[in-house]
Amino acid sequence: MVRTASIFSQLLDVFPRIEFEKAVRDHQAERYGKGFRCWEQFVAMLFCQLAQAHSLREICGGLSCCLGKLIHLGVRDAPKRSTLSYANKHRPWELYEAIFYQLLVKCQLQVSGKTKFRFRNKLLSLDATVIDLCLSLFDWATFRQKKGAIKLHLLLDHDGYLPIFAQITEGSVHEVKIAQGLSFPSGSIVVIDRGFTDFSLFARWTAEGVYFVTRQKSNAAYEVVEARQVPQNRGVLSDEIIRYTGPKTKRDCPHPLRRIVYLDKETGKELVFITNHLDFGATTIASIYKDRWQIELFFKALKQNLKVKTFVGTSPNALKTQIWTALIAMLLLKYLQLRSRINWALSNLVALLRWNLFTYRDLWAWLDNPFETPPLTPMPEQLRFRF
Repeated sequence: MVRTASIFSQLLDVFPRIEFEKAVRDHQAERYGKGFRCWEQFVAMLFCQLAQAHSLREICGGLSCCLGKLIHLGVRDAPKRSTLSYANKHRPWELYEAIFYQLLVKCQLQVSGKTKFRFRNKLLSLDATVIDLCLSLFDWATFRQKKGAIKLHLLLDHDGYLPIFAQITEGSVHEVKIAQGLSFPSGSIVVIDRGFTDFSLFARWTAEGVYFVTRQKSNAAYEVVEARQVPQNRGVLSDEIIRYTGPKTKRDCPHPLRRIVYLDKETGKELVFITNHLDFGATTIASIYKDRWQIELFFKALKQNLKVKTFVGTSPNALKTQIWTALIAMLLLKYLQLRSRINWALSNLVALLRWNLFTYRDLWAWLDNPFETPPLTPMPEQLRFRF
């Protein structure tokens, strides 16, 4: 006797329908809808991500094969390809951005707050990744003369390694423009690469009490104000307080900064870090920048495990809808990892979920022990006939 719904149905229970419908009303997403609801579109696009469907045909066909199991998902029938395509093209992608931030709150409640660092400052990584597109199909996504692309700008919180901000732009938009529009709480530490070098931005962050850690460009002109003592046998070659001497950089960033030269023992390369944090140890600064690699791993996991490299629609709205549902799916996977008692590898979790989406198992018991044979539920005793 089946006492649980399918795993896919239990995954959808993570998204309260009351909150979802409120987001639908706020964005007037069903203003011109005729029968096909936003919830059905969301189920179809989340199925696209978790089942790794490559086309509208695979999405609609995959759901059509499970018609007897769709009622638990809140779906009356599998959508037609033309219906789903029209919805992706015309219904506002901002709806799924709102669902992303609703789920983010749930994920943050599951984070224990323990990090690998001893300091209490909020540690954030800011970066962007390029998603290549065919220019003949996506003629609106300008990047280069013969190449189309978009950029996914992401801010990663190192408490749980959760994405707390995302923005999708054309490939020609520089990362610094996105960074200039962001604000951070005082005391936060933002880790960025050399592509974000903007001295007026560094000066603004310093004035606001926001710390940053980045790599120094090789052509930077500066003077040494103070040379600090370096720890022995820790890979730190120099630790200096500097001021930039270039005419423009001196005007844009008059604040003293800290320059640390660190020898990476694994690669044998000398890395030069620039930061406005003058109190942390030099090795701590190097470890902070090394942890920036987590945002690169996030981008890698997103592209390898979810559908953000091939798209089921070519309009800007359809593309953003698919990327936001991919980010929702990634947050959902993070939520499952946080709730589970075992240390799931993301790729294994994605694969096993794909094979068990319509399996009738208790999700949370399966998550803690996926290879255990489920117990047989005893049949209730049949009543005796009274002749």
